[in-house]
Amino acid sequence: MKIAVAGTGYVGLSLATLLSVNNEVVALDVIPEKVDMINNRISPIKDEYIEKYFKEKELNLKATLDYKEAFKDAEFVIISTPTNYDDEKNFFDTSSVEDIIVKVRDMGLNTTMVVKSTIPVGFIENMKKKYNIDNIMFSPEFLREGHALYDNLYPSRIIVGEKSERAEKFANLLKESALKEDIEVRFMNPTEAEAVKLFANTYLALRVSYFNELDTYAELKGLNTKDIIDGVCLDPRIGDHYNNPSFGYGGYCLPKDTKQLLANYNHVPQNLIWAIVESNNTRKQHITDMILKRKPKVVGIYRLTMKTNSDNFRASAIQSIIENLKAKNVEIIIYEPTINVEKFADCRLVNDFYDFKELSDVIVANRIDENLKTVIDKVYTRDLYSRD
Repeated sequence: MKIAVAGTGYVGLSLATLLSVNNEVVALDVIPEKVDMINNRISPIKDEYIEKYFKEKELNLKATLDYKEAFKDAEFVIISTPTNYDDEKNFFDTSSVEDIIVKVRDMGLNTTMVVKSTIPVGFIENMKKKYNIDNIMFSPEFLREGHALYDNLYPSRIIVGEKSERAEKFANLLKESALKEDIEVRFMNPTEAEAVKLFANTYLALRVSYFNELDTYAELKGLNTKDIIDGVCLDPRIGDHYNNPSFGYGGYCLPKDTKQLLANYNHVPQNLIWAIVESNNTRKQHITDMILKRKPKVVGIYRLTMKTNSDNFRASAIQSIIENLKAKNVEIIIYEPTINVEKFADCRLVNDFYDFKELSDVIVANRIDENLKTVIDKVYTRDLYSRD
């Protein structure tokens, strides 16, 4: 069948790649360079399995700037455009999703829209009423940056926010394209599915915050963080995963999803959800304070990306730390080879690594790699396990 995918970020491009093995897929984007790259089988994002599939698989995949070309005759239109939480206005910006909904409605198509973007609780029901439509459902995604296609090939679960034949058909599309067998599939009402997404990501943010606060305690008390974490994580109910201290959670999902969930708690008693959001701010201020303790004249920021094997630095914790340091009039230089500009956030980019390490009094790195081994005495990091 023909499937359209609107948006070619991690979610959209991984789904388009996955489904184009067995189906005709047309991917829509608004950036001409991305469209050209996809059509030439060059991945515009860093993802090992997408790059592998682009090289090795015969994919029935085309990218376009023309939404009418993408949506015409498509049995499903998957919406994976970016959404974000606006702190100043205190609302979740879903305008890119609504734009696709209106385009599909105005074309009068016999198609089913499947929203894969993160949305607030109650969004699908609101859209049905607002636009007088019924051909829309929600299916949350649970993907990691840099491993998006792998996570679609071996999904932890498939959740579709509708109990219907078309929901089963969409779930089967994902199952047929996956390599994992015996995938857990759950069908539920759209509002519950929306809540699953926000609560799952907020739990992950909670886990990040928990180990970061453990690390803050150990650092200030002069204790060995790794020994404590190793001991704590021997409890099988806790487990030794997702426990590596960092400068704070960031990326596409956790910052906006935790804030959106907190906003959904209006008039609902809570303490923990607010604390998860605040904990991330506290952690970033603590990291700033520890850097300033070294009294550096020049702070070198090693990578704006915060995860290993990622090229995304959206809402990365290091950006808040940069702003905190700038407020203290500390000179900052940045090493980030994935971007080719002279300045970022009014800080100079130095993409010759030798110059970068010579100019820096302290090198701040969320994650350690081989480049830093020769200057480890200059490095400030909280990375204990050399992994995410």
